[in-house]
Amino acid sequence: MNDEKRERGNRNFILCFYCVNPPFRLLLLNLVIGMDLRQFLHLMKSILNVSAVIITNLYCIPTYLLWMWVILLPFRILNHPGYWYLEGVMYKWLLSIVATWSWRSKYHIVEMGDDVSTFTKDRCLFLVNHQSTGDVPLLMQAFQEKDCVLDSIMWIMDRMFRYTNFGAVSVTHGDYFITQGKHVRDYQMKRLRDHLLKVFIGRNRKWIILFPEGGFLSKRLETSVKYATKNNFPILEHVTLPRIGAMEVILNTLRPDGNLKDAIDNEVALLNGTAEECEPLKWVVDTTVAYPDPQRPIDLLAICSSNRPPCSVYIHYRRYPINEVPMDSMESLRDWTYERWCEKEEMLKEYYTTGTFPHLPASQRKNGTFDDHNQRSYNVTMDFRQIVFFHTIFISSTLFHCYLLYKVWNYCQY
Repeated sequence: MNDEKRERGNRNFILCFYCVNPPFRLLLLNLVIGMDLRQFLHLMKSILNVSAVIITNLYCIPTYLLWMWVILLPFRILNHPGYWYLEGVMYKWLLSIVATWSWRSKYHIVEMGDDVSTFTKDRCLFLVNHQSTGDVPLLMQAFQEKDCVLDSIMWIMDRMFRYTNFGAVSVTHGDYFITQGKHVRDYQMKRLRDHLLKVFIGRNRKWIILFPEGGFLSKRLETSVKYATKNNFPILEHVTLPRIGAMEVILNTLRPDGNLKDAIDNEVALLNGTAEECEPLKWVVDTTVAYPDPQRPIDLLAICSSNRPPCSVYIHYRRYPINEVPMDSMESLRDWTYERWCEKEEMLKEYYTTGTFPHLPASQRKNGTFDDHNQRSYNVTMDFRQIVFFHTIFISSTLFHCYLLYKVWNYCQY
């Protein structure tokens, strides 16, 4: 039976080989030399998956931008709240499509710790460790099934991501791009405060996603170890010491006992003027992302091409009430944040040693610090019918926009 299957596969490959054009035939021949048929088919699968991602970008991103910046732009003036509601819906659909890339590649999300779906209506700051370019799409996959999260989320990212294919979408939605460096620190922190008031509050966003480490683990680990050794801070291996600047600005701007109400009254134009829009931050959520292989975390290329074996990625949540986060000084906030990162280190170390991700750090399990309700494990799912619906909407919109552009072009010819 195996011989028959192998012979049938070889016949199909030969048929496909002779059907392609001669230049591509030579390229395929060079690719096949040195690899067996299974490897070649795996390569073809990866190429097809990447092509599908590129095509999806071509009909999703321009369509989103045309709706927001051309067709619905007058609506932004006539009905400001309605415009941002529609933008949030389209942004959610777009991020849900991005989330399907990792889901299709069978990189499954397992959530542990506190159930974040119980506070989707509350304003939260998520502090996430940063390992690779796969962190953001995998978080999108985790958040896509939670009600009203993706449409009211704000990502804080490095400025370089502004110039990616998704940068224009993020600018439209109101994500914040931060420039690193001591020479621009004060200016960036002032811009961040203004952005929080005018966009996060002004557009009634709920969740802020921040990567305090300021870069990928592989790029910052050596610098972090040197800094920790020099200043007698904890030396970490699976995470790097976080930076506190952006976190401090967010907490000082949005905390309950600050001057948020006065700032809103003087500087912010609310969408609807409701009390809900004036609510401060309620939770700080310590979020830990754990990949199966610490040396090779799942990255964006793996997500797009499916060139890595299926696996489970763990995301652990620990929420803290905002009044438990010390804000009396920069040092106390730094120490509190370093404690959270030491807990991340402890859990990641145990996971990579035993192969089982813990519900809590071992030290807190021994001390009995937390109750049993934190011992949850949840596999994130995606609705295939919903995915088909999202793609149908964007493909239909693309055809509609092409038709409009065709009509406008013909009109301009006369």
